[in-house]
Amino acid sequence: MDVHSRIREVLAETIREELAPQYQQLSQEDLMKALIRRGIIDDVMKELSFVTDMNDKEMTSTPKPSTHFVDRQSAVLRKTNIDPTRRYLYLQVLGGKAFLEHLQEPEPLPGQICSTFTLYLHFRNQRFRSKPVPCACEPDFSDGFLLEVYKESLGEASKMVDATTMLSICDPVHIVLIKTDMSGETTLVASYFLEWRSVLSAENRITNIAVELLGVGTESKVSVGVLNMKLEMYPTLNKTLSQEIVNTQFTLERQKTAEKERLFLVYAKQWWREYLQIRTLHNTRLVKIFAQDENGINRPVCSYVKPLRAGRLLDTPRQAARFVSVLGYERAPIIGGGNSKQEQWCTLLAFLCRNKGDCEDHANLLCSLLLGFGLEAFVCVGTKAKGVPHTWVMTYGIDGIIVFWESLTGHRYIHNPIKPEDPPIVEQPKLLYPYRTIGCVFNHQKFLANCQPTDAVEVCAFDLHDESKWKPMSGEAIKSVCSPGATTALPPFPPLCASTIDAAAASNELELQLRVLAVEHRKDLGLTTVWDDQLSYLLSPALAAYECERTTGLSSGNEEFQDAIRRAVPDGHTFKGFPIHFVHKNARRAFAACLRSPFCEEILCCRGDQVRLAVRVRVFTYPESACAVWIMFACKYRCVL
Repeated sequence: MDVHSRIREVLAETIREELAPQYQQLSQEDLMKALIRRGIIDDVMKELSFVTDMNDKEMTSTPKPSTHFVDRQSAVLRKTNIDPTRRYLYLQVLGGKAFLEHLQEPEPLPGQICSTFTLYLHFRNQRFRSKPVPCACEPDFSDGFLLEVYKESLGEASKMVDATTMLSICDPVHIVLIKTDMSGETTLVASYFLEWRSVLSAENRITNIAVELLGVGTESKVSVGVLNMKLEMYPTLNKTLSQEIVNTQFTLERQKTAEKERLFLVYAKQWWREYLQIRTLHNTRLVKIFAQDENGINRPVCSYVKPLRAGRLLDTPRQAARFVSVLGYERAPIIGGGNSKQEQWCTLLAFLCRNKGDCEDHANLLCSLLLGFGLEAFVCVGTKAKGVPHTWVMTYGIDGIIVFWESLTGHRYIHNPIKPEDPPIVEQPKLLYPYRTIGCVFNHQKFLANCQPTDAVEVCAFDLHDESKWKPMSGEAIKSVCSPGATTALPPFPPLCASTIDAAAASNELELQLRVLAVEHRKDLGLTTVWDDQLSYLLSPALAAYECERTTGLSSGNEEFQDAIRRAVPDGHTFKGFPIHFVHKNARRAFAACLRSPFCEEILCCRGDQVRLAVRVRVFTYPESACAVWIMFACKYRCVL
């Protein structure tokens, strides 16, 4: 309804008309009368929805969480229940300024598709997303987010927190700005940690702030734009804290964090010196203790991993591996040529919001999910063929079985080491995995560097308790900087969100677009197109079986599919089918990729007698709007050779 601006207009008018002549003070009643006169109060009352009595049978015992996602296409906003016994931080984004990269962008015409900015927020297990706004030098952000502030320890979760308790909650509001271009490609523009506690000492309990967003990766020192924000506490605080108290708390936290980080750095240097003294060769091994995040800040690698429970969104570790593999793969962008790899490990929120990342981001997320499923999982840092640096995940079974998980594909490999001392007659295991060397393994509690004579994976013994093979770091030292709440510098892990994609609607839409593209393509070749809907439907079980096989490693239902196809294709006719897999829903890109395959081109350009074409699309949705898209083109025709 945009009530705020309408009320402002009315008040401005009222003050102009009624205040100017006598310079008298207008009371609240006068202003209310002015609003009633113009019918705004009635409009607002109509829009309000009141929660029914608590004793009503339909009320659930637990109030709905305040987190809500507004889907881009949805016209109906889900209402948020405000619990008057809880404390909320109302964060309003009132527009952006100085996004100079978009200075030359023309004004988008109504209905025209353009690049958009979207803000994503995470605060204490609550996640929010703004409405997408067109990219501009002054993007028109206008969104409010209601963040619940609570303390989860010592039975205080049910109490309304006071100002002093809130001062001790050092979790920042993590804000990620994503740009989506016209083809749907996402780019991480900025990642910012907002210190919200300044509102606790605000005079009128409201703070207006301008936040300067800095770029990511190589541009982490360059400003990308400014966001204007307004912070407000609900219900209003009985007493505010003095500015000195709030500043003192910030200073103490910074000092404590800096001291812990300094001590860890001193320890890490000493540990590295000891590691190099074992063998001089060790300085060439990939032993990674620190990694840079998207803001260019060096953090211990153990802080990028934490046991992550997916609630009811993922049921098995293998399903988790499938989910991570369908998130897009993209190396960190670098400006200019050269094949040097830009180092950038993303925070989890930035990775999930962008829906794509490098192999390190995938490995960290998969390791976190496997730890959440109760497995002993580690991220491995090493190389693939041709010495290309790579990270993957390893699980250490209770019976000593080592399994490697490739986070980019979801494949699993059991590690059987080669024993070089065995006589030649003994058959050695075949290598199925692509990994060549391994420098170190780590998770949220342990960091171990490989100190065996060779770092080749195939001969590596993964007896992690044997300090002559794996040099451990002190668990206490890692805990001091990597355990949750140890330092204020660690970004909290966000929960996973359910998919907002309607699988059936997305499948139908993509299938229709592909049909149009196929008809156009055949028309250019001077061919007519006749679709066989029944044959298209019969392709569904095959697509479901392919996805099931990718998730579980087991194939099923092939007999029924083949039987149905044989019945549908008459004697003397030929059937050809071509399945292909994508992790995006862009029809043109998918069709172009299909045409690059000679098998698929043969189907799409099929000539013959009684040619019938079929296409079936099946979109499988996963958390975070990730999706696996299976497409199958098929044709049946009568051979007249």
